[in-house]
Amino acid sequence: MDGWKKGRSASPAGCWADGRGMAYPEKAHELLEFPILLCNQSLFSGDQGKGVGIGAQEELSGRCQRPGGSKTNSSWPRLLPRHSTMHLLGPSLLLLEYLAFSDSAWNFKHPKTLYAWDGACVWIPCTYSSVKGSGHTLDNLTVYHNFTFDKKTKHYNGTILYNKSLKTKESTPRQERVQFLGNNRNNCTLLINPVKVDDSGLLGLRVTSGTDKWMESLDLNISESAPQPHIELHQEIQEDQEVTVTCSLNFACHNYQVHLQWSLEGSVTTSTILSPEMVATKSRLSFQPKWTHDGKNLTCQLWDPMKQRILSEKTVLLEVKHPPKGVTTVIQNPTPIREGDSVTLSCTFNSSNPRVTRYNWNSPGSQDQTSQKLTIQKVTWDAQPVKCEACNQWCSWSPSVNLNVLYAPRDVNIQISPHTEIQSEKQVLLKCQYSSSRPEDVHFFWKKDGSLLERGDTLTFNSISPEDSGTYHCLVNNSIGQTSSEARELQVLYAPRRLRVSISPKDGVVEGKTAVLTCESDANPPTSHYDWFDGNNQNLHHYGQMLRLEPVKLQHAGSYWCRGTNRLGQSQSPPSTLTVYYSAATISRRAALGVGFCLAIFLLAIWGVKLQRSWKRIQRQQGLQESSSGQSFFVRNLKARRTPQAERPTSLGCYNPVMEDAVSYATLSFPLGETDTRRLRDAGSSEMQEIPPSRDDRVTYAVVQNCQVADYENVTPEVLDDEGIHYSELVHFGNGKRAVAQEGVEYVTLKH
Repeated sequence: MDGWKKGRSASPAGCWADGRGMAYPEKAHELLEFPILLCNQSLFSGDQGKGVGIGAQEELSGRCQRPGGSKTNSSWPRLLPRHSTMHLLGPSLLLLEYLAFSDSAWNFKHPKTLYAWDGACVWIPCTYSSVKGSGHTLDNLTVYHNFTFDKKTKHYNGTILYNKSLKTKESTPRQERVQFLGNNRNNCTLLINPVKVDDSGLLGLRVTSGTDKWMESLDLNISESAPQPHIELHQEIQEDQEVTVTCSLNFACHNYQVHLQWSLEGSVTTSTILSPEMVATKSRLSFQPKWTHDGKNLTCQLWDPMKQRILSEKTVLLEVKHPPKGVTTVIQNPTPIREGDSVTLSCTFNSSNPRVTRYNWNSPGSQDQTSQKLTIQKVTWDAQPVKCEACNQWCSWSPSVNLNVLYAPRDVNIQISPHTEIQSEKQVLLKCQYSSSRPEDVHFFWKKDGSLLERGDTLTFNSISPEDSGTYHCLVNNSIGQTSSEARELQVLYAPRRLRVSISPKDGVVEGKTAVLTCESDANPPTSHYDWFDGNNQNLHHYGQMLRLEPVKLQHAGSYWCRGTNRLGQSQSPPSTLTVYYSAATISRRAALGVGFCLAIFLLAIWGVKLQRSWKRIQRQQGLQESSSGQSFFVRNLKARRTPQAERPTSLGCYNPVMEDAVSYATLSFPLGETDTRRLRDAGSSEMQEIPPSRDDRVTYAVVQNCQVADYENVTPEVLDDEGIHYSELVHFGNGKRAVAQEGVEYVTLKH
């Protein structure tokens, strides 16, 4: 009796266990007289069909007990001394003999511990079998809660939750909280619905079959609220590699449905396990983790679909191995980058697992391309995009970043249309172009021969002229600077124009010398052919630009003009006069001839003047005669012999020789004839009816001279001037018979 160790809570039937965890019926210890090693490891490790009479109160450490209650730390029985081995061999053989012929050995299968919460239910899947065979059935089932064994009465005490004879076929009413769902052959499944917190503890299944009795125990763990599910993640998580995470809950009951749901999207598989080996609800989530999942929470929630609420949840932190991520190249310059500036760039990243260990840059020619920062000295206008690479055990490149370097317009040039030769009076366009500019807001300017012209990208000549020829520049500027194009020469082709004849020497040439006449012209292409003409438009048949006259003759004097021709046309100059001066010899000859000619002209002029004066006097005298008598007469000038000065009468009055040729007053009286008398009579004039008796028919010739004393008298000049004496013979013609002329004519000098 001392060789057996009884558990702290022995089974009602006085079940004992050996070191293998096998249960024995009551009285079995009476057959053994030697102690053996007791071990409870199998009772609490979930092994199937092991006796629970004494194992229910033992620790889960699996420690074995020696006879007498001492413990050992080994999970296996310690080896006994050689003398003790012989003592154990006998009782062991007796025990095996008992087991072989005993009909009281049972094998139960069920979860060792069942979990639930207040208000839920407990489904206890249970199977059993007898070592005697399948024909051995149960007679009665009693379910105890927190049972104890009374040593005196040899019975179990505790709260009876269920008691029923299995011989009858009556089913358990559904309104009962504890229901037996099995049979008397192999199924001992139970349902407790609803379960309460007070139901926590040891649950005993007391079964009898004939004279055989058996107590099977299990633990109920009932909490006030639903326990947290458990998340299992076994493998290392890497980005984009599919991983499966399991969320499990040690609970399942057909009468209380629950769901497990995840905080991440993915493929979810849910299973409910109700077996003697396990009672659980599981959900498997399969997904491809992203780098953004690193450091994020993964939550599994226990969801009550009836009450539409979360009963509990479990959260784990995801650790996703991934290359550096959104890796970004950052420009650290605070202002816009201009051509020639120094630029600093930094390689940044949002996440890396494991940490970044090195960097790489794709900017050729830059210094220190393995650090996190990169400096570019004197950036060029056409700097290429820059990107960086951050590496741990993997590497990731950032997107390329454009430096957007600001620069003045590039490759400014002038395009001339048409591209062929440009002729005068045609339309011509000058287009200013450039390849690139940053910023793109630009302004255009034009210069011709250094002088600023108009603005705009196009210079238009609707009718171009030779004056538009020159050197053109196009200037394009933006806010960064200004760029000028290369000089572009604009050549306008035109026919000869502005022709003129220049004469050397220009002030005239002396005969016998050399004169050079040059045909000056403006033409593009230059004038290729010349023609020379004189003032009479006579072609001189000279075709050079210069006409050389050597020696110059007097007949070369005159006007000359030229005509110029190129392949575009021709034009002619206005006439230019060549002046030829006489030589000294010619001047002498011409002077002598001129003097003679002039003298002749002078004499002729004097004679003409005299003739004119004489004619005027004759005309004046004729007019006087016609106005006085109306009769015709003629005057014949005669010269009388001069009277010697001594014979002349002495002057009695004043004499003015200057006024000698001027007649101041004279009276000519003519005798009246018959015709005159008749004409007067016919006129009927009272004044003319009678002839005055004092009328003298004689002609009186007198010299009238104006004296300073204002009286007139006859004088005899001291000097006789032949030119101042006029001798006149008056012959009177009348109508009808001519009167007999008087033979004696008086010659007088009529002077004023």
